[in-house]
Amino acid sequence: MTSTAHHPDVPRDDVFSTRVRGRTLRVAIRRATADGPRRTPLLLLNGIGATLEVLDPFVDALPPNLEVIRFDVPGVGGSPDPTMPYHMSTFALLVGRLVTQLGYGEVDVLGFSWGGGLAQQVAISGRRWVRKLVLVATGTGSLMVPARPNVLSRMLTPRRHQDPEYAARIAGEIYGGTMRTNPQKAPRALHAGDHGGPGRGYYYQLLAGVGWTTLPFLNMIHQPTLIVAGDDDPIVPVVNARLMTRGIPDARLHLYRGGHLALVTEADELAPVIDEFLTGRA
Repeated sequence: MTSTAHHPDVPRDDVFSTRVRGRTLRVAIRRATADGPRRTPLLLLNGIGATLEVLDPFVDALPPNLEVIRFDVPGVGGSPDPTMPYHMSTFALLVGRLVTQLGYGEVDVLGFSWGGGLAQQVAISGRRWVRKLVLVATGTGSLMVPARPNVLSRMLTPRRHQDPEYAARIAGEIYGGTMRTNPQKAPRALHAGDHGGPGRGYYYQLLAGVGWTTLPFLNMIHQPTLIVAGDDDPIVPVVNARLMTRGIPDARLHLYRGGHLALVTEADELAPVIDEFLTGRA
């Protein structure tokens, strides 16, 4: 087991690999400090092609007494390429096994973008161990209001994760928000080029969602749910957040001014909103 380098006042991450249902996953756990009351740990499910490091700014903006778990999906970052494709429904069961193997009886779950779809499936299949749900910049899978064709075409390859210059060139078009005026933030936020960027794992993530949707099953998500969406998100139009808010029985909506990557690039603004929901203060 190794640990990432942090400022001495910031909790350290334990980073390690573990075998779950025949797949090897790279996992990072930011251990909670002893300050304050014991809290339900938070499991983060990341966007397509994104390594766990992409969420560093958000994790750093969360209170240090909150334990945070995240992992690289197969074929992304430090997790080896998958030998077989997987589906959202079966991968959600793998996530449940991972949580159990790590020794957690109950967690809160936050899903970002592609990970938000997975988080919905996890909430349905993991009712006993998912306490609260946060869905950020996400939709309901194959049945949702789609992005424009020019945006969707950019999402069909992992090039933006591999080529920093390309990521900056298309950032405003596909991510919106502050990427329109400061596109150089995109390759830094995505860690473009790190680990060489995703390859086969990216396409397996795309395949995992083919024909899959939660739209008819939103009423099966019984956990208190916070839906977080930007008013300038070309990848996931904001109408999808409104549809999910109406479909999930105990859901509330937080709209922010910004684009698809705001959870990372404007973490200091969104982390307090999410933390208040998790602690029950909002």
